[in-house]
Amino acid sequence: MKLLLAGIVLIFMAGSEAQWYNYPVQAAQGAGDMWRAYQDMKKSNWINGDKYFHARGNYEAAQRGPGGMWAAEVISELRELMQGMSGQGPEDEAADQAANRWGRSGGDPNRYRPEGLPAQY
Repeated sequence: MKLLLAGIVLIFMAGSEAQWYNYPVQAAQGAGDMWRAYQDMKKSNWINGDKYFHARGNYEAAQRGPGGMWAAEVISELRELMQGMSGQGPEDEAADQAANRWGRSGGDPNRYRPEGLPAQY
């Protein structure tokens, strides 16, 4: 009986739309998207470009699915926590978080794109 019940549960899980088994892959890919945006931000060294890269990293990670969205949120929160301890002002932290939420919610990161930023970014 237990085997039958386990089989039925497995069938329902495999047929569900949630596809829970993709979550870790999405999270890893989302973390990679966040890392790439961070590397591009450092490489570009563009004045006032950080909000764009925050939004872009969160947007790309969230496009991976629920796992990517989770990774983007966790990484963004940790990054802001670390920057807050290093003396970043609350206004800048709030603006970063707004850009993070904008990207994660599917908003176009170009809203934060600084004028003149090279097209490769």
